Amino acid sequence: MGNKSSKQNPTSQAMRLDKWLWAARFFKTRSLARSMIENGKIKYNGQRCKASRTVEVGALLTIQQGFDEKQISVLGLSDNRLSAPLAQELYQESAESIKKRSEQAELRKLQHSVNPRPDSKPDKKQRRQLIEAKQHKLGQ
Repeated sequence: MGNKSSKQNPTSQAMRLDKWLWAARFFKTRSLARSMIENGKIKYNGQRCKASRTVEVGALLTIQQGFDEKQISVLGLSDNRLSAPLAQELYQESAESIKKRSEQAELRKLQHSVNPRPDSKPDKKQRRQLIEAKQHKLGQ
């Protein structure tokens, strides 16, 4: 019964890093969050950590997701996985991190336009021609 009062005031409790990342909706499952921590994709105050690390309000996290790297500060704690708007109130991303991510996204868009992809897959005849051309090239 005393546990209910601690859930009503989520900022006063301590919680694991993997659980916080799950509750803040950075990862879909806790096991995925734990594996990302173990692989070094998450840094707590600039250092590698374990999934059992206690999260504190004011801590700085560096999260690598795909091509992006987010630098966030922890503003609150929650035991439960919240809706997206409420989960975003648990952290704040730094302004330079947002700027850096938008610049990198723009560079990726530019690179994509330089390396266009074909509209469709090659059909059977075109695949045969490609294989023949590759074998001919290797045979020289």
